[in-house]
Amino acid sequence: MKAHVLLLLFLGAITSYAIGQVAENRRPNIVFCLADDWGWPHAGAYGDSTVKTPNFDRLAKEGILFNQAYVSSPSCTPSRNAFITGKYHWELGPGANLWSTLPVEHQSFIHLLADEGYVTGRTEAKTWGPGNLESWTSHHGAHPSHTAYQTFGEFLDKTEAKEKPFFFWLGSADPHRPYGRGTGEDNGIDISTVNLFRHFPDVKTVRSDVADYYVEVQRWDSLVGSVIAQLEAMDMLDNTIIIMTGDHGMPFPRGKGNLYDSGVRVPFAVYWGSQVAQGRKVEDFISFADIAPTLLEVAGVQVPDDMTGESFLNILMSDKSGRVDPEKRSEVVFGRERHVPAQEKPNMSGYPSRGYRNDEFLYIRNYQPALWPAGTGQLGSTNYPSQWYADCDGGPTKDYIIANKDKDLEHIFAYQLSFAKRPAEELYDLRNDPDQLINVAARADYAEELENLRERLYQKLQKLNDPRAEDPDYDGFDQHPYLGGGGGKKP
Repeated sequence: MKAHVLLLLFLGAITSYAIGQVAENRRPNIVFCLADDWGWPHAGAYGDSTVKTPNFDRLAKEGILFNQAYVSSPSCTPSRNAFITGKYHWELGPGANLWSTLPVEHQSFIHLLADEGYVTGRTEAKTWGPGNLESWTSHHGAHPSHTAYQTFGEFLDKTEAKEKPFFFWLGSADPHRPYGRGTGEDNGIDISTVNLFRHFPDVKTVRSDVADYYVEVQRWDSLVGSVIAQLEAMDMLDNTIIIMTGDHGMPFPRGKGNLYDSGVRVPFAVYWGSQVAQGRKVEDFISFADIAPTLLEVAGVQVPDDMTGESFLNILMSDKSGRVDPEKRSEVVFGRERHVPAQEKPNMSGYPSRGYRNDEFLYIRNYQPALWPAGTGQLGSTNYPSQWYADCDGGPTKDYIIANKDKDLEHIFAYQLSFAKRPAEELYDLRNDPDQLINVAARADYAEELENLRERLYQKLQKLNDPRAEDPDYDGFDQHPYLGGGGGKKP
């Protein structure tokens, strides 16, 4: 072979290698920051001036703030399963329930990133769970997000993350209960200014409890800030996507475990340095099921056909605020199956519900309205000892509302909204009732809208492979074992 031909082949190989290296270097790093029980709107960027979240606020200011981000289910395990798989929780069998598992036929998008050259890792603090992953990890060879490290710094030091694109899942137990009572005031939080949902009684006990929650939100924000600082110090920040959010609403009555905004709506900010137009506030509805296909597309990895979530990369790359993609992003659906088996024994079911949300209405379908939405309060009648409204985490606000449920109209209303049985259908007119307090489903003047929303929910659930779309009495989720403790015990 002639020398000039060999030279051309050599130069071609060098050029191909260089192009490959540039492409590799340009693939963004990804840090996914997920708090435990941090709900909307408890961040400065959403107008809460009492809780101090400077790092979330910075990500929102220098990136994109999503105002309409929703989990698939307001319960830890199914919410995290939806994120990992890019599917809605009702597609995941036992993975739709708290304290469950993930069936082996469902893939982790983080493994797909690793297969395409990403260095992957997670914190030892809570990422997936709670539940048991032995069968899944045995089948797939590793945890859904691979090796655990004590800190983000250790991950950088012990892997090739400084040289190759990486995905890191930053987890935390904050702001999950229990809280130290009075820590909010002890840390200088003015309890008279905390942001109370209107379904709470406006009393010192509740305000102090929310302030204690704020302390842990602030600690979580500081943890994320330490990661941002490390990326900045290593000149890696501009090429890193940072998503900061929570797995569902706050662990208070009518929050976590419920399909109202206080349970399924979460803070959500995306930073991507100079790659995105900064300071945008977006109103498009996104679901946790949409995160995996988005990040796969960002990384140039093929999105599996069985992922039902839809990428919102087009929104990230737009320069618009408000509603960017009205054709696809004007609505969202979510639901819940079993959180804790908190009904009267021997019933081991959850409180199955589905919700549909757009700008004007929230529609909720409760499939078994004879059951208790937060579990029964009848001690001794449950499946586990000392259970007491066990679908609601224990704490001062829960105790106060129940102890004062007959005190006056304000307290009666708070108890009814949080713990009493609910009708088969709920409809909230968000134009007049943004706090979702007045159920208008039975009103004649809403009959046409109610029928429209019933049909819209059905269509969405059918498209998204929900077994309850065709069989509202489906009991398959209740047949899967519950792998946790009783929860919600009376103090």
